[in-house]
Amino acid sequence: MNYHIVATLGPSTGGERMWRSLVEGGATAFRLNTAHFRLETLQSWLERIARFLAESGSGSSRSPERGDSLPEESFPVILDLQASKWRIGTVKFARLETGAWVQLVPGTSEEAEPDTADSELPILPIPHPDFFEAARTAEGGKIAVNDAKVMIQVERLEEQRIIARVIRGGEISSGKGITLAGSTYRKEQLNQKDRRVVEIARSHPFVRYALSYVKDAAEMSNYRHLFLPATYLIAKVERASALDEAEQIAQTADELWICRGDLGAEMGSAAMAEQLYRFFPRLRKIPKPVFLAGQVLEHLTAHPTPSRSEISYLYEALQRGFQGFVLSDETAVGAHPLEACRYAALFRSS
Repeated sequence: MNYHIVATLGPSTGGERMWRSLVEGGATAFRLNTAHFRLETLQSWLERIARFLAESGSGSSRSPERGDSLPEESFPVILDLQASKWRIGTVKFARLETGAWVQLVPGTSEEAEPDTADSELPILPIPHPDFFEAARTAEGGKIAVNDAKVMIQVERLEEQRIIARVIRGGEISSGKGITLAGSTYRKEQLNQKDRRVVEIARSHPFVRYALSYVKDAAEMSNYRHLFLPATYLIAKVERASALDEAEQIAQTADELWICRGDLGAEMGSAAMAEQLYRFFPRLRKIPKPVFLAGQVLEHLTAHPTPSRSEISYLYEALQRGFQGFVLSDETAVGAHPLEACRYAALFRSS
């Protein structure tokens, strides 16, 4: 089988030697999540990657075999744009404990205005005004953080903040995604940073863009008009409405990613599993490549081998018609990024 592997770069994969190893291990594209990069840092990474690609030879659309140098055409580097996805701002603490109370306030950091925040409660800054608008209409009042690894229950809505209780504790860090279960309201647009990212990357022909939280075909069509005609655009399917309109979204997107992390946070794990099962028969009817993303080989973030269920699901996904996988934490922050690429390429034709 021929298929593609997108390796997300991050603290575990920040050097040229590792990039070379990832390609030899099976990666056919790199990904940078721009939400976790300052603009000047992103520019530096793109310049380093450009030099690496020039020195290694360009890449191609064919999947490289193990041991190959970079393929013959352009090796893509995918920049994740935040678009309408909500993320928490800058926080200093690393964990929220079950049963703790927390306040969500507008802003980019914990340095909130005195009349906005209560100094006795930890602060989760949310730099998205539409999040607070959506909270007033969300059913159930549950907030998922970091792909629902942390869950918070809204207890009180105030004019300038939300008081909430942690019902499932866990690790937390700056820039992690945050979702309001039961709410479909958010403003669909590229934010100011996204637009600056596009300006910075415009001179690099290997760059592609992945658009987060696409709502439907109409939104994807609007995004298409914002970019140059030849720009390669990927629709990240992270909402039930986008899953429903996958075929229509594919009319203006060049590629689709089915992102189970945010889909699960939006819909709940059981509903996500059911909806994906109903989606599978439609896969081969979609006229563009469809990749599977979200905890593809999650076990490898901490262990040197994947679970057997992960390997079984890789094979099943390929048989159903997926044409690639997106590795996220596995290669960005995991302990075994090279092994993640090698295992993801396990079923590639020799």
